[in-house]
Parts: sequence; C-alpha cells; structure tokens
Amino acid sequence: MAKPENWESIASRTQKHRDDSILKAPGFADIEAKLRDIQLSHNVTGVAEQVLSKEDLSITRQDPETLLHNLATRKLSSVAVASAFLNRAALAQRLVNCLTELLPESALQRARELDDYIQAHGKPVGPLHGLPISVKINVGMKGRTFNCAFVSQADDVAEADATIISILQNAGAVLHARTSGPQILMHLESSSNLYGTIVNPFNTQLTAGGSSGGEGALQALRGSVLGIGGIRNPAANNGLYGLKPSVFRLPRGGGSAPFPGNEQIMSTAGPISTSLAGMQVFMKAIVDRQPWIAEPWVNPIPWREHVPDPSKRLRIAVMRDDGVVRPHPPILRALEETVEKLRQDRNIELSEWIPWRHDYAWKLILKLFFSDGAEGVRKQFDASGEPMKSLSKWILEEQASPHTKLDSRDIWQITKERDQYRAAYNQKWNDTGSGKDSLGNPVNTVDAILCPAGPGAAPPLECARYWAYTSQWNLLDYSALVFPVSKADPSRDHADPSYKPRNADDAYNHALYVPEKYQDAPLSLQLVGRRYDEEKLISITERIQKLL
Repeated sequence: MAKPENWESIASRTQKHRDDSILKAPGFADIEAKLRDIQLSHNVTGVAEQVLSKEDLSITRQDPETLLHNLATRKLSSVAVASAFLNRAALAQRLVNCLTELLPESALQRARELDDYIQAHGKPVGPLHGLPISVKINVGMKGRTFNCAFVSQADDVAEADATIISILQNAGAVLHARTSGPQILMHLESSSNLYGTIVNPFNTQLTAGGSSGGEGALQALRGSVLGIGGIRNPAANNGLYGLKPSVFRLPRGGGSAPFPGNEQIMSTAGPISTSLAGMQVFMKAIVDRQPWIAEPWVNPIPWREHVPDPSKRLRIAVMRDDGVVRPHPPILRALEETVEKLRQDRNIELSEWIPWRHDYAWKLILKLFFSDGAEGVRKQFDASGEPMKSLSKWILEEQASPHTKLDSRDIWQITKERDQYRAAYNQKWNDTGSGKDSLGNPVNTVDAILCPAGPGAAPPLECARYWAYTSQWNLLDYSALVFPVSKADPSRDHADPSYKPRNADDAYNHALYVPEKYQDAPLSLQLVGRRYDEEKLISITERIQKLL
C-alpha cells in the first residue's frame, strides 16, 4: 500500500504549480532578467517602473472604468490588456507572493475571442468586456482547485463555476489570476503552509491583510485593478477600495468555506478595486444579471442609481474608537483630517457615534463562528498533519478557547442573543432620527458611520490580532466600504507613551505601535451603512472623496 503523501510534499507541488504558471506570462523571461539587477527595498511599489515595458505600464496604470472605455472603443485590444496584466501579476508574485496560479493560456484565449467578437459585431460582448479580473482561491472555477488554504484541500477540484464566475465571464471579464489567503481563510494576515506568506507591497515587513491578502497585494502592485475576495482589511492595508455587501446581495454558491452550512454569521465576498468606480462597475454588472434567478437565496434587489439623492443633506456619525481597542496615532490622524474636510461642506452634518457594547459583540462572534467547537477546522488539520500557523493557534486556542461544542438548543439561544443585539443596535440607529413619518418610521436618521477600518495601519507579520473593527459589522450584517486616505508618516504620527491601555487587547495593540515600523503604510477609513446600503455608501464615498 502506498504511503500517504506528507503535507510538506503536497505544499511543495502546489507551490511548484504556481511557480510554473507564472513562467508562461508573455513577458516573464524579460521580467526575470531585469529583476536580477534590482536591489529591492521594503517598498516594492515602484519596481514595475524599472521592469515592465512602456506599453504594459501605460495599460496597467488605468483604472477599471478607463480600461472598459478604451476596450469598448477599440483603443485597446483585449489581448494587449490581458498580456499587460499577466506580466504585471507575474511580477507581483515574484515580489510579494500573492498568487496561487496565473492563468495565461485561458486568459489569452478568452481575450482573442473577445477581440474577434467586437471586430465582428462592432460592440462589446457585455459591460465587463475585456477587463482582467482576479479571483480568490476559494471561489470555484470549473476544473481548477479551490480551497480554504488547508493542505488537506489542495487537490479539491471545482465541478462547476461558482455563480459569480459564470456571471463575470458572461459579462465579458477575462479571469487572469487567482489569489491566495490565510490558513482557515479567516485571518487578517494571509499566511498558510500551502502557499506561504503574503507581504505588503508598501512595506514588506508588514502584512497585506486578510482574508484576501493576495487580492490586496496584487492590486497594490496593479497586477489587477478589480477582483473578488474578502474585502475590507486587505483593501485598507493596501490603499484600495473594498465593498462588503450585506449577505445575499451577491451570489455565493460554488465556493469553498471554512464553516459550510453555518448561518449564524455568514461570509460575504465583494469587490476590491483600485478605484471607487470599480465598486460600481462590479456590483452593477452582477446585480443587473439578476443572480436571484440562479440562486434563490439572493435578494431580488435591482441596482439603484442615485441613492441617496446627490443634493440631499447628509448626516454622518463619527466613531473614533470602538471602546475596546484604541486605534494607533496614524489612523486617528487620518480620521481627524477627514472629519475636518467634511466640516467644510454645509450639506454634511456631523455627529458622534457612541459604540454600543462592542466587547460583548466580539464574545458573540466567537461563539457563532465556532459553535461546533472548531471540530470541522481541526479535522482539516488532522487530515494532512499540517501544523497550525501562529494566528490559527491564537484564534482557535486563545480567543475561542475553551471550545465547547454547542447542541441545537445552545445554538438557538446564542442566535437569539445575536438577534437581540442586532435589534438593539438598529434601535440605536433609529434613535438618531429627528421625528417620524406618517407610517411611524424614523426620519432624518444618520446616513452612515465613519470609523477606522482597523486598530492601526497594516501591522507587522503575525501580529494582526484584533478583528472587531470589521467583524462588528459582519455580526450586524451592515454594508461597509473602505477607502484610502493617506500614508503613515513617522515624523507626524508620534507614539503616546502616556496612554494607559484599557484591557489586554488594547495593551497588545498599543505595544505594536513603533512609528518607524509603519513607514509608507496606507491609511484607510471605513464607511458603514445599514443593511443593503451598498449604492448609498458608494455615493457618499464619492462625495467624501471630492472633499479630500
């Protein structure tokens, strides 16, 4: 009987497949030759300028909306665009280890088909005609492996395309790269035994984030300008835009998940992009294709233009701190500078948002995520014998420990507590109104909450241990959008040695902040809306951007 393959061997051949795939990028040989002569610094965002051709640079500097216009008007061919992004994605992999595989053969074949179509018909095949889009590894693509970065899942193959993949392809997208994430697919750092560790392009001593650190790092290096993944943290860490929709706004069938069947807190994928317009392009392309027909659990909400009315006076509440862990000085500066800009607009009314029991919310989150006592996750480790990464051990054995496997009545009770918390938080929001309409509903409530996207900029590797600035809104199933604001600056963002931490988590986060370690790290903020407020958040962020 053949001896079972050990986890190291499985990881090695998985990484070899990835490395072999980037060799097939059209310009890889030239890229590799030029890289040999470059002395890399911690910030690798400028390397492409020294390596890629002028044509590739010109194409990959363009954001999604510009690319789509140039493709539709035939100023650019799909083959030229696909080739440029394949080359830049291959370079990104060499610099920060963001991919699970490059797809040069299928991408170029698809690009040629699209060029033939537009030549024959004089119009694009769909709203995403020729646009390269990157895809996180857990999203199923027919005939290709998909997983949650467990070694035991390395050979799992998708039998069909995920619904969202089918829609993107029918809309004309060119799927050119697949990106990696963290072990168990749940961390704010993307590190696994299967694919290795992804580092931040702006400072390779810092994390690219998670759970879609591969998407974040790839787009920071412009190896893609639009992709699918878990959204806000990698967008924040890499200076990108990321939109987390409410559950069931977008299709979710056909993917790999760490807790399949868990409905207490459901994961939701969304777009990450180099531009705010990319959010709109992606969401409209998916929603306009009525995904609720393919997946009956998707809510049949058409894409709503001009929500809210651009002329409407906005009410934005500012949450500087969640009451548990105080954000680092660069984040507080970015928030305050943004608030000062908002004060200059007479059509924006600002108020303070007082966080309500966010510490209790985190306790609920742990119980809801791990209601099986993490048994399913542990079985994946046992199946291959791979060791837990440090952050897996932290969440499974320190945060969620002791693991108590809940029975059905326990799950009903904790779900009831979740719903009571959601109802109470909703009431807090309703209470911001200035009256009621004829139906008794509150009017003139806060439109959105402006808050940090995390307790700091991208932290050093293996140190991302506070999730609640994003997981809070997962618990409530609120829509949320992350947008870039600035960069960390050690000469301005001084540490506060007089600060007295409130608890152990606060002390850990406070001790992480050494200004020089965060050099060049992007600073981002988060705008939070109520459920299914995706269009509204894009519109509000557009107004904020004009002020910034």
